[in-house]
Amino acid sequence: MKKILPLIVCTSVMLLATSSFAQFAKPEDAVKYRKNTLFVMQQHFGRVAGMASGKVPFDAKVAADNAAVAEYMSKLPWAAFGEGTDKGDTRAKPEIWKEPAKFKEYSDKLTAEMAKLSAAAKTGNLDSIKTAVGAVGGSCKTCHDAYRKD
Repeated sequence: MKKILPLIVCTSVMLLATSSFAQFAKPEDAVKYRKNTLFVMQQHFGRVAGMASGKVPFDAKVAADNAAVAEYMSKLPWAAFGEGTDKGDTRAKPEIWKEPAKFKEYSDKLTAEMAKLSAAAKTGNLDSIKTAVGAVGGSCKTCHDAYRKD
């Protein structure tokens, strides 16, 4: 993990700089990008959630490291929900593009809850982490219920 975390963060920084300031070459590139960033975020959040639920032994350092990656990744996918990315290999509902202000509200909420989770994980307090994990999970569910096809 010590060798992988800096690589993930460095790669993410490069991806953020590229995706935020440049257009995607094709809509399917944007879809692929957002799916991958959401997958990586979910994987790291899932590790913390596993500890919060007792399914995985609690390790404060591992929780803090994974929460930090999940927090960072939570900032990345939203630029890839641009015009024309509602087609192809996506589970995104058309409502995302019909209700952009509400979708942004939900994505901002997730990013804020991930920041709270990261802060809680840095304390090493499992009860605080459990509370923050619940809030992140609720934020994910709210957005998925409204904007993700099953």
